Amino acid sequence: MKLGIMQPYFCPYIGYWQLMKIVDVFVVYDNIEYTKKGWINRNRILIDGKDEYISLSLKKDSDYLNVNERFLSEQFHLKEIRKITNKITEAYRKAPMFNEIMPMIEKILLCHHKNLFDYIYNSLLTWKDFLNINTKIIKSSSLSIDIEKYKGQDKVIAICKSLNADQYINPIGGLELYSVERFKEHNIKLNFIKSKDIIYQQFKNIFVPWLSIIDVAMFNDKETIYEMLNNFEYHF
Repeated sequence: MKLGIMQPYFCPYIGYWQLMKIVDVFVVYDNIEYTKKGWINRNRILIDGKDEYISLSLKKDSDYLNVNERFLSEQFHLKEIRKITNKITEAYRKAPMFNEIMPMIEKILLCHHKNLFDYIYNSLLTWKDFLNINTKIIKSSSLSIDIEKYKGQDKVIAICKSLNADQYINPIGGLELYSVERFKEHNIKLNFIKSKDIIYQQFKNIFVPWLSIIDVAMFNDKETIYEMLNNFEYHF
């Protein structure tokens, strides 16, 4: 069984979905510490030819809480949803797939969940359905192990063993973090995937790569996106 594990990201880039698509089970961390300046509650879209962030504002709380212990700010469901919606609308209203994609994005933004993880998890499930990805998704907190007592690759190995996975696939960024030999000791095959260059027309601008899936979906039909999901290479 092939396993992938990632943090919960808000409307993540195409590489996230490539990984999800090729594994049998995809674990999303919810009981890990929230990290600032990552991709958990923000991502990038194209505005006037440049990348800009859209962010989910959070309730002020301890920096040491897990993702599933953090909450959206009280202001988020009032004016901030409208602000983000208007920002995306203004950025993509002339994009070829705007009329098809924008209602789904509005539905994602209007999700009733106040909990940060639940809000992001809902968006992941929505995009997963849109992309016709059939992979089973599991929350890390539902596993029969205490993953908080493990660190680094030992945490990954423990999750693999708890789910009887014999192959773990990670984005190429983990190449220096994980040892093939260490995984082999536990009868787990370790592989990496690297996205090939994915380029498409963004109005008449110079192409800005690796933006949110929002950008990909605004400029490409579903058949083209499905081809993009297979545009990667394995590293063994």
